[in-house]
Amino acid sequence: MDISFPVEKIPRIGPQYQKRLKRLGIDTVGQLLYHFPHRYEDFSNLKKISEIKAGENVSVQGKILDIKNIRTFKKRMFLTQATLEDETGTIKAIWFNRPYLTNALKKNDLVFLSGKAAPKSNKYYLSSPAYEKISDKRDPIHTARLVPVYPETEGLSSRWLRYILQPLLYQLKNRIKDPLPEEIKKKRQLLPLSQAIWQIHFPDSLILAKKSRERFCFEELFLIELRALKERMKLKKEKAINVPVDLETIQKFVKSLPFQLTSAQKKSAWQILKDMEKQMPMNRLLEGDVGSGKTIVAMMAVLNTIKNKCQAAMMAPTEILAKQHYKTFNDFLKSFKVSIGFLTGKEYKLNNKKIERKKLLEKIEKGDVDFLIGTHSLVKGSDPLKNQRTPKVKFKNLALVVIDEQHRFGIEQRAQLAKGTSPDKKLIPHLLSMTATPIPRTLALTIYGDLDVSLIDELPKGRKKVITRIVPPEKRKEAYGFIRKEVKKGRQIFVVCPRIEPSKKSHDEILTEKDFIEKTSDLYEVKAVKNEYEKLSKNIFPDLRIAMLHGKMKTKEKEKIMKSFKKGSTDILVSTSVVEVGIDIPNASVMMIEGSEKFGLSQLHQFRGRVGRGGDQSYCLLFTDIPGGIYFRRLRALLSTDNGFELAEKDLEIRGPGEIFGIRQWGIPDLAMASLKDISLVEETRNAAREILKKDPELKKYPLLAEKLKEFKERVHLE
Repeated sequence: MDISFPVEKIPRIGPQYQKRLKRLGIDTVGQLLYHFPHRYEDFSNLKKISEIKAGENVSVQGKILDIKNIRTFKKRMFLTQATLEDETGTIKAIWFNRPYLTNALKKNDLVFLSGKAAPKSNKYYLSSPAYEKISDKRDPIHTARLVPVYPETEGLSSRWLRYILQPLLYQLKNRIKDPLPEEIKKKRQLLPLSQAIWQIHFPDSLILAKKSRERFCFEELFLIELRALKERMKLKKEKAINVPVDLETIQKFVKSLPFQLTSAQKKSAWQILKDMEKQMPMNRLLEGDVGSGKTIVAMMAVLNTIKNKCQAAMMAPTEILAKQHYKTFNDFLKSFKVSIGFLTGKEYKLNNKKIERKKLLEKIEKGDVDFLIGTHSLVKGSDPLKNQRTPKVKFKNLALVVIDEQHRFGIEQRAQLAKGTSPDKKLIPHLLSMTATPIPRTLALTIYGDLDVSLIDELPKGRKKVITRIVPPEKRKEAYGFIRKEVKKGRQIFVVCPRIEPSKKSHDEILTEKDFIEKTSDLYEVKAVKNEYEKLSKNIFPDLRIAMLHGKMKTKEKEKIMKSFKKGSTDILVSTSVVEVGIDIPNASVMMIEGSEKFGLSQLHQFRGRVGRGGDQSYCLLFTDIPGGIYFRRLRALLSTDNGFELAEKDLEIRGPGEIFGIRQWGIPDLAMASLKDISLVEETRNAAREILKKDPELKKYPLLAEKLKEFKERVHLE
């Protein structure tokens, strides 16, 4: 057996347990070994029965004198009661609703019991202790030590995982090859793999548990950094069309704008334009707060590309955002005589006129379309309406790809888009990614480490700061009155809710104190778009024009609603988070967010950026029924700053990267995910990766590391 074996080859794992392991993402022996504990129960305090004190976690060993089940008719539950004896005395143990224990434990069994000592009638008893029979063949794993507690799923407990893992570790711990180079382990005093894998599951001390976690945190971040740096090296070997700066055209464009560029916009535009003069493909992330003017900077790069007789393409994550860009580019570039196409899975346009898909593709391939805007249909080559493959988009000479709100776009995808755009078919386009979600430094160094970053860290002059207020239940009526006044002034209102349908979760589902603390917000009503729309349109503002928008609507319906809102024919738009990006309504002056505690800081900041785009004073109202605690403290952070970069750092600290950037699905291990908050560790792993690649760029001297990196790439999708 080795770590690549499927879990079904492990003894004592039948079909039911295989399914349960799969729910945890465990298919192989290696994945099971790397399913690490998230905490430990400290049952290492082994005492004689006579030494036990009330309230302490203890472990005792002794002989069971008797064990029996008692049915309590009042509460209709089983009590299992046992008496344990050692040479110093006796103690009772009580379990609730676990009658099967009388089959597992018998009179005269020698056992360890571990749990909290509770007082009763001048004596002590152990309340629901962990139990384990004493064996000469193995050390205890459920009691009398630091006991690992794992991420679990229904029907698969930590006790079962310990039962499976201990013999597996005995069998494999010295046969798992260590991918980390010896010089790295020595320099950074990291535990060898065989010791670390044992100590993270069954540690001899908290110090060794900590050291083993440090080793695996380092390993996982090191692999991410290694991957990012290798991607950068790979990109340096690729060739792109060099696009010289057409200064005359750029100056003409800047003069045509109805506003002045900020110094941050000018600096970012210069970095992008100079990158594109090189024959090495640009790989740049344009990062700027909501409303900072990223699109205008991208427009300068697009126009410069077109004036060099090359093509450009832009991909947006949604049709709404793609249409927004199509309108914006047409408005600003109408005097520059450029041909702009639009392509989604359902709609095709050229210069604001409808066109057949086939004709549009022909014109793109001939080079008659200077700039193409669309969704992922640009690369997927499929027709969702007909549920079939269709001809892929082919360009004549594609030199620039702009990606909005998606930071990853691989070399292979670029090569696919640019296929046939040069005589030797080996050139790939420059890449400009844009994001309005500020990225904390640790993430920029790791997950986006192969991208150069341009920052637009100032807003256009004259823009008023959005006033943000938290609205508790007792202020709700007053806030509705304020909204009515804004509508009477001719302003428009956004209302954002966390869900489409009302939550079906019952308050009775939350039973434990731990759940109550962790999931307090689930005890309160989750505002749903449909409910909120009904309430506002029928009860609160029956005289106002209210519309509803959410992601499950058909495209034409969404377009109709947005068109009406833009024209000013709708006073209030009740929506889900689809308004987070790409919606530009200068007349909107209030962003009202229901259930605001359900969103993270970065997302709330995105919503706030949807207002304040005109000359009027704008407001962001954070409605919440949560009276206090961590959720309320998080909302207060929005009152203290309107700087998206500061909020992103706070969000990372409070919630973690997976919740902010939606990167849970990428497969990044939990230890690496948690370590992304540690800037010193991130920099240390990056330096280590640089050192190794400087010595051996192809990792030929490190075959185990190369193999591990290959497996890591297949498992983790940074996109």
